[in-house]
Amino acid sequence: MRWAALLRGINLGKRQLKSAELKAVVESMGFTDVKTLLASGNVVFTADEKDAAALEKKLHDALAKETGLKSEIFVRSPQEMAAIVAANPFPEATSERPSFVVVTFHRAPVDKAAVASLAERHDGPERMHAVGRELYIDFPDGQGRSTLHPAMSKAKLDPVNTARNWNTVLKIRDAL
Repeated sequence: MRWAALLRGINLGKRQLKSAELKAVVESMGFTDVKTLLASGNVVFTADEKDAAALEKKLHDALAKETGLKSEIFVRSPQEMAAIVAANPFPEATSERPSFVVVTFHRAPVDKAAVASLAERHDGPERMHAVGRELYIDFPDGQGRSTLHPAMSKAKLDPVNTARNWNTVLKIRDAL
């Protein structure tokens, strides 16, 4: 079965991991057709494993053992990535400014009540929409100027997640 793994916080600050290192770790696990995407901790591969949670743990443990890097890992199937793209709540934004729309990937369904509460309290132009284990965020003015990130850290949203902009989401889907 084909899988995509998204690593949290790779190549930010001191958390450096070269794509070749990531590929080597995944190949050392016996997985095949391994391909890394960009330099932000994205890898697609084929594995006999059918349990995403088990893959996340195996990848986490192998990465820590081989590189010393401990990173949260989020695994999605081709069907899940296709569904994420199909559920896009901001088609006009992803068409006009795809790098300004971000999808955050979580392990459990995103708390819609917490998202609604955050949206009520936050006065910025950002829009948020939760679908299953993903949270879509439209940053019309870009992430750099946004005050949403500090507000999100105070909200009751699961802080264990990783984010990819829309361009990257499409590349991962297409690589599967």
